[in-house]
Amino acid sequence: MLDRGSELDAFKREICLVEYALGKGYAVDRRASSRSSVVLTDPGGDKVVVARAPDGHWVFFSVRDDQDNGTIIDFVQRRTGLSLGEIRRELRPWLGRPPSPALPQHPPFWLELTPVSKDRLLVQARLEGMAVATSHQYLERERAIPRDVLAHARFVGQVRSDSNRNAVFPHWEDGAVCGFELKNRGFTGFAANGEKALWLSHAFEADDTLVVTESAIDALSHFAIHRPASARYASIAGSMNRAQPKLLAHEASQLRPNSAVIIATDNDAGGDRLAACIREALLPCPIRVVEDRPVVRDQDWNDVLRGSRPEGFPAVPKT
Repeated sequence: MLDRGSELDAFKREICLVEYALGKGYAVDRRASSRSSVVLTDPGGDKVVVARAPDGHWVFFSVRDDQDNGTIIDFVQRRTGLSLGEIRRELRPWLGRPPSPALPQHPPFWLELTPVSKDRLLVQARLEGMAVATSHQYLERERAIPRDVLAHARFVGQVRSDSNRNAVFPHWEDGAVCGFELKNRGFTGFAANGEKALWLSHAFEADDTLVVTESAIDALSHFAIHRPASARYASIAGSMNRAQPKLLAHEASQLRPNSAVIIATDNDAGGDRLAACIREALLPCPIRVVEDRPVVRDQDWNDVLRGSRPEGFPAVPKT
């Protein structure tokens, strides 16, 4: 028989928190889930993000309350008010249970989650609590981003709005959110406990171009000007860190054969340096690399958009 400490550890490690929650009436939001986390909702409005910690414990964060987090023991206690002894009795029947044969996935995808740190899970939970921005006052009025661009299938969901009405741009690494930028008039920030990787648009099978910009706003501006049908976008959010060259090379490798990468950095000294760094990062990739930078020195693509607000646009250059 397990001693008290070993039993508590077994609860945290061996009982799948996803399946326990499913047994209590929660449902999986598959579209919001990722390789490292599962989003669960219940009919009463509760919403949590569940993951596997590096130590093997199942952990969760509430989308609506940062203080509501922890292991399966915390999950049960916060939702039932049971004492620790009562929680033990509640969870003992779940020890040793195999995955439910009635579930549609075989095996369920959550049994193969990539372990994630508590900090990243908190970032994912905070982002999941933000509204999808299909319109945004700052982006439309201050940055001249057309509303139909924010609502476009290429970008919808990749721009959010937080409780302070900041424009929020999630950063992705290995298919999971690892941080997010915050932008507003006179304000630029980044998620506490988050890590900078790449902001990405949605990718479609027919894409034959990857456009790399310095900022997500530049990416939205470039799209608003050129309106390419088969180009996906990536932003490095300013200067490059050590992880981003590898991430860019990975994104380029996901394109179809005979595709191209377009470097769309600013036309200034910083943009010159970044363009060279991007070229170097893509050297291992058998792919064409071209540049499409603003004509006027010291301009970025949002400067071009705000200065022109054109109605008709040429195609994105491929050579």
